[in-house]
Amino acid sequence: MTFSGFTNDDFSVFTIDGLDERMDALKTTIRPKLEDLGKHFSTVLSAETGHEIFPHVARHARRTKNPPNDTWVAFASSPRGYKMLPHFQIGLWETHVFIWFAMIYEAPNKEEYGKKLEDSLDKLYNEIPKEFVWSGDHTKPGVYKHSDLSKDELGNLFIRLQTVKKAEILCGVNISREDAIKMNGHDFITAADHVFKKLLPFYKMA
Repeated sequence: MTFSGFTNDDFSVFTIDGLDERMDALKTTIRPKLEDLGKHFSTVLSAETGHEIFPHVARHARRTKNPPNDTWVAFASSPRGYKMLPHFQIGLWETHVFIWFAMIYEAPNKEEYGKKLEDSLDKLYNEIPKEFVWSGDHTKPGVYKHSDLSKDELGNLFIRLQTVKKAEILCGVNISREDAIKMNGHDFITAADHVFKKLLPFYKMA
C-alpha cells in the first residue's frame, strides 16, 4: 500500500482554471492516490460485504468544457460500473474529503430502498453516529449533519428518495481539508475503514 495521505496540492487542483489544465493536474496528483485507495478498499470491502467489489476511479471523460469540481473512487459489485448499484465512495472537493455510502438517481431500485430506509427510521436515527452527514445530491458539496436533523427531517429524505426521480441518498463522513492534510496514509486508511464498517448496514439493506 503506497497511499501517503492527501496534501494541499491535491485540494488546490480544483482551483486550476481550464478543463485540460485541471484534468492534467488531477491525473498526476490525485488519481494515483485514488487508484491506491481503490486497490486497498476493494479487497477490504469484498471481505466485509461478501461480494466481489470493484474500484471505479472517476475519469470525467464526458466533460468537454467545465472542469470537474470534485473527483472520487467508487466501489461496487460490478466491474462495468457503479451508478446503478449501491456503492461506497472516497473523494475530494476543494474543501474536504468525503467517505460515503451512496444510492444515486440512476439506481433502478431506489424507490424500494427508500421504503426500507423509512421502515428502519427509528433504528437509523438512533444508531448513526452524530458526526455523520447526509446528502440528497452527490453533485453538490452541501450536507445535513445527522446531529442537526430531527427524526422527521431524516424521514423526509427517505420519502423523497421514493417519490422524486432525481433524488439520491448518501451517508457518511466529511473530513475538512485542514484535518485531512494532517493525516498520514495510515491514519486516513484507519479512519476510512471505521466509516465503511459503520456504513455496511446500508449496503446490506440494499
